[in-house]
Amino acid sequence: MKAFTYYQPTEIVFGCGRVAEIGQYAARYGRRCLLVTGPGSSALSPLYARVKKYLLEAGLEVSHFDGVIPNPTTDVVTAGANLAKATKAEVIIGLGGGSSMDTAKAIAVEAVHEGTAWDYLHYKTPPTEKTLPMIAVSTTSGTGSQTTPCAVITKSENKDKSAIWHANIFARVAIVDPELMLTVPKEMTAMTGFDAFAHCFEAYLSQGTNPYVESLALEGMHLIIKNLPSVLQDGNDLAAREAMAWADTLGGLCISSAGVTLPHGLGMQISGHCPHVAHGQSLAVTYPEFTRFTWKSAVGKFAAVGRLFNPALTSSPDEQAAEQCCEEIDLFLKKIGLWLSFESLGVSLQEIREIADVGQVLSDYKNNPKVASLEEMHGMLVKSYTRA
Repeated sequence: MKAFTYYQPTEIVFGCGRVAEIGQYAARYGRRCLLVTGPGSSALSPLYARVKKYLLEAGLEVSHFDGVIPNPTTDVVTAGANLAKATKAEVIIGLGGGSSMDTAKAIAVEAVHEGTAWDYLHYKTPPTEKTLPMIAVSTTSGTGSQTTPCAVITKSENKDKSAIWHANIFARVAIVDPELMLTVPKEMTAMTGFDAFAHCFEAYLSQGTNPYVESLALEGMHLIIKNLPSVLQDGNDLAAREAMAWADTLGGLCISSAGVTLPHGLGMQISGHCPHVAHGQSLAVTYPEFTRFTWKSAVGKFAAVGRLFNPALTSSPDEQAAEQCCEEIDLFLKKIGLWLSFESLGVSLQEIREIADVGQVLSDYKNNPKVASLEEMHGMLVKSYTRA
């Protein structure tokens, strides 16, 4: 068996109604907290008020930064960090989807280090143990950020989307309460749900994977294949929401150890150059070409996933099941409303060229079973420009 190391320091608090316990967990780390969320005028504002109430009842002082945006920028992080400094925050709470949790992690770094969070990207100086403790409360089932050592941020002026990746930014506590996800709109449910699938699938394929990750990834993919269509049909299906929340958490646990592969590396560049494209969309648009580029280099694993989608493939040879897996993922994308093209997303061929040219800036592509050249990346993206 392959030798490996798996590290996961986050305490996972999972289950319906568990958000009510936020005060007791936050109080472990200090009396002054900064709550980090999207706009206070959003549909989640009643939840923000409820969480503040829980924190105040636990005796904490609460400041609220509500400036998080999708694809959060360095300017947003700096604004939040300045508030954390001004209020002498001792613990940061990220409440929301991946953007809120990632922003909270980056604030936890910038508030106590010289310079900005951008100075502590994965290939630069690592954030130290001075990083403020952070608690993640997820409201979507997709990014897995509640259990990863990753904070994705964008430097808009450079069209550069990158990440801090370090053990010191793991959330100390992750509260995963499926009841918070009942009101997530259908389109967001689809995009975040496919992101969770991609986390599991890519960690399963990754050259850095291990037996523990593989078992978690297979379970995560099984849950998503079964439950994401159900949630899209009925957003109030709490059992399916619970399954998706757990699958999302599993996806985060997987990529924390094994990382992601080619689609995520390209997807980061897509959103960096075209901020109007959501992360889940950037993955969905590349997947049909990615699977066909990769399957012959990971026949056994593609076959296993093909059989998760279509149990009838159990009796088929691995080669056939692996190739059919590509078709099964296509059908799944169509089923969840994410059969996309760059043309439909408003991304030009010129932008595709620019995205491909920086396709190797992030090292995720090296984890892929078949490593792509820049021209191969460009070819895959061009083939994704239109789609029947």
